[in-house]
Amino acid sequence: QVQLVESGGGFVRAGGSLRLSCAASGSILSIHTMGWFRQPPGKQRDLVATISSSGPPNYADSVKGRFTISRDDAKNAVYLEMSSLKPEDTGVYFCNADVSEITASEGDSLHYRDLEVWGQGTLVTVSA
Repeated sequence: QVQLVESGGGFVRAGGSLRLSCAASGSILSIHTMGWFRQPPGKQRDLVATISSSGPPNYADSVKGRFTISRDDAKNAVYLEMSSLKPEDTGVYFCNADVSEITASEGDSLHYRDLEVWGQGTLVTVSA
């Protein structure tokens, strides 16, 4: 079973920086788009940034110029560098990935399925 595990959340004052990490594990054939979403207290979960296996990253307007998403395919990992943090950046940050998971191996043939996986979330708190 493919799992995503986030780390790097915490408490920071406004203007500060944090780096979130997310690593995927399991029977992974390939990882396509990876991304970060956040859920502020009492609000819905919204996109922060995504990065595909090719092409430029995509950012929410509210974080452009302050956050940077990157990935390391050798480690099945995605990162989110957050700077100039604001109180409104507070929330639980969730890692997300579109993954091809190996389900069976028969000789030279691999069977797989495509699925969307979510991490458990990591809390980021930015104080004024």
